[in-house]
Amino acid sequence: MQRWCWEEGWRGLRPIQERAIEPILAGDRDLILAAATAAGKTEAAFLPIASALIEEPVGGVGVLYVSPLKALINDQCRRLEEMSRGMGIGVQRWHGDVPGGAKRAFLEDPREVLLITPESLEALFVLRGTRLAKLFGALRYVVIDEMHAFIGEERGRQLQSLLHRLEVVIERRLPRIGLSATLGDMTLAQAYLRPGEPEAVEVIEGDVGEHELKLGVRGVIEEREGLGEQEVARHLFGILRGTSNLVFASSRRAVESYAARLRDLCVERGLPQEFFAHHGSLARELREGIEVQLRSGSRPRTVVCTSTLEMGIDIGEIESVVQIGPPPSVAALRQRLGRSGRRGRASILRLYTIERAISGVTPLQDRLREELVQVVAVCELLLEGWCEPPAQGRLYLSTLVQQILSVIAERSGSDAAGLYRLLCAEGPWREIDEATFARLLRSMGAADLITQDAGGLLLTGLAGERLLEDYHFFAAFQTGREYRIVAGGQELGLVPIETAVGMGSGLILGGRRWRVVGVDVARGEVQVEPGSASDPPLFLGRGGFVHDQVRARMRRLYEETGVPAYLNATARALLEEGRAEYARLGLAGRAVVEEGGDALLLLWSGDRVLNTVATLLGTRGLSVSTDGMVLRVQGVDEEALWSHLGDLEAEGFEDPVQLALQLPLREGGKYDEYLSEELSAQDYAARTFDLPSTHHALRRTREGG
Repeated sequence: MQRWCWEEGWRGLRPIQERAIEPILAGDRDLILAAATAAGKTEAAFLPIASALIEEPVGGVGVLYVSPLKALINDQCRRLEEMSRGMGIGVQRWHGDVPGGAKRAFLEDPREVLLITPESLEALFVLRGTRLAKLFGALRYVVIDEMHAFIGEERGRQLQSLLHRLEVVIERRLPRIGLSATLGDMTLAQAYLRPGEPEAVEVIEGDVGEHELKLGVRGVIEEREGLGEQEVARHLFGILRGTSNLVFASSRRAVESYAARLRDLCVERGLPQEFFAHHGSLARELREGIEVQLRSGSRPRTVVCTSTLEMGIDIGEIESVVQIGPPPSVAALRQRLGRSGRRGRASILRLYTIERAISGVTPLQDRLREELVQVVAVCELLLEGWCEPPAQGRLYLSTLVQQILSVIAERSGSDAAGLYRLLCAEGPWREIDEATFARLLRSMGAADLITQDAGGLLLTGLAGERLLEDYHFFAAFQTGREYRIVAGGQELGLVPIETAVGMGSGLILGGRRWRVVGVDVARGEVQVEPGSASDPPLFLGRGGFVHDQVRARMRRLYEETGVPAYLNATARALLEEGRAEYARLGLAGRAVVEEGGDALLLLWSGDRVLNTVATLLGTRGLSVSTDGMVLRVQGVDEEALWSHLGDLEAEGFEDPVQLALQLPLREGGKYDEYLSEELSAQDYAARTFDLPSTHHALRRTREGG
C-alpha cells in the first residue's frame, strides 16, 4: 500500500485518512467517515482495509462494499482494481448489469472485495440463502458508500435489515464503515449505521478547511411560455461551451428539453456536439458512454442530468455545476456542488430561476417570486453549513412486508415469533410492537402472500410466490405510480401522484384546470371534472418535501433589506418585487389573503405541516390545495378560515391515523396494497403528517408570529 501511494505521487495522507488507520485496522468498531466529495474517503477506508487483507489473507470475501448506484459500483471497482493490482486482492462487482457468467465464476471462486447494491444483496438472500454462511464466512468489513443516500429511505431500512440478517447468518458482529459527504445530523447517522447502539459508532470528520466558492443566481422573467427555458439554454450555451460541466434539472422532461435546445444551438452554429442528457430512463450503454467521456476529459462535455450524477462517481474534472430551479434540498445542492472545485480549484455554482411576468391574474406565489426566494434561501443555508436532517418516525411497513417474504424464502419457512425477533425486537423495526406485527401478518395472510402449515410454520402463499419470482421484488422502492386522469369517460393522460388527494382537489393537465371528483385506487384512476380558474395545480412536485428551515429563511428574506451579492440584476429586481408584494399585503403580521373568492394561507412551514393542515381542513368539508408555500382554501373568506382553524385547535386533532383514514388515496410504499386500511393509514400518517409542528405553526400564526 505504501508503494501504491508512492506511485500515485502522494506526499502524505490527508488527516481523515491518517485518523482512519487505527480504528479500521483494529476491526473492532463501527465507523463513519464524513468529508466533502473528492476528499479521499474511499482511500481512507480501503488503504487500511487492503493492508489488513494483505497481512491476514481471508481466502474468500473479506469486504462487502454496498453502494446506492450501479454506476458508482462500476467506478469504484475500477479504482479498487487499480489500487490492489499486484497485491493478490481480487475485486468483483455484482449488480443487475453484470453478466451471469461472471457471477457464477465468483460464486465458485470468491474474490476478496465484493461491490454490490442492496437489491443484489437481497437477491442473494432470496435465491442463495443456503450458501450465504459459506460465501461470507470470512467476511471482515462492511463498507457503505454514500450513506446519506440511504438514511430516511426505504432502501436504507432494507439495507439495515440485510446487514443485520447477514450478521445472524455468520453468527458474529461485523464492523460497519459508513462513507458520506452530506450528513445533516451526525447523531441520526450513527443511529442509522448501528440501530439501537448509536453510541458505539465512532465518527471521523474530514477537515473542511478554506475552499473558494464562486456562486451566482441568475433570474429570468418569462413573458410567454417556453421563452424562459429558451433564454436559460442560450445563456448556458454561451458560458459553458468549451468546458466540462454538470447541469441539474428538476425532471427527465426538463433534462431532455434543455439538452435538445443546447444541441440545437451547436447544430445552428456548425459546432461539434458537446451537450448530452443523462437520466435513469436512458439505456445503460448510453449512460455509461457519457460517463466514460466525462471521465476521460479528452474533449469538453456538458451533461444535463437529474440526480443520477449527484453522487460520487468519478467523472473527472468539472468546471462548474449548474442548478435550474430550486434544488430538492440544501443537502442535495451541497452534494452537487461537491462535483466541482477539485484539486484545490474554486467550486463554481450557477443557479437559474424562471419567474413568469406579472399580469392581472398572476397567482400570489408568483407575485411573491416564490421560486427565486426559495433558491436564495437554500443558498443562504448552504453558505451557513446547514442541511436537512434525515426524516424521523417512519414505519416502513411496506419494506417490512418485503423482508418478511425474503426471510421466509431464505429459510424455506419461519415461525412468527422468530420473524418478530429477527426483524423487530433485534432488527431495525424496533418501533413495531408485537400487536402491530401480528396485524401485519394477518394482512399478508389475507392477501395470500403467506400461509401457515399445521405446525405453525409460515410459508409463502401463491401471491407471495408470484412476487418472489419477479426480479422487481428485490427492490424495496418503486418509482412514483402514475394515475390515469379521466373526465367523462375520456382519458386525459397520466399524472404521478405526489401528495395527498381528496375530493375537490385541483390539478392542471393539458393546459386546463380540473377538479377531482373521484378516486379508484385499485384501477389507478382519478376522475375529474372541469375546474375553475381558482383551482391551483395539485401535482406540481418541486423535488421532495421542503423543510421548515427553508420556509423560515424565505420569510426572513422577505423582511430583510439586504441583497446577496451573488444575484444578477434581474434576480435582484425579482427579489425586490417579492419583498414589495410581501410588504403591500402586510404579510409580516398577516397569514391569510383573499383572492378570487378563496382564502390563501401562508404558514411559513415545511411541506409536512402544509400537508397536515390541508388534510385537516379537508375533513371539515373544505376544498384545499397546495402550491408551493401557499394553501388555497376554496370558497371561504378570511374570517371563515380563521374560524375553521380555531375549531381545529379546539378539537385537538390528536389521532393522525384517523386523519389518514379519511384520505381516499394514500401514495406510499411499494407493497402498501397488501396492508390493511388501518396499517396503511398508520404508515402514511407516520411518513406524511407532523401534528406537533402543525400545533406550533397554527398557534404561532394565530398569535401573529
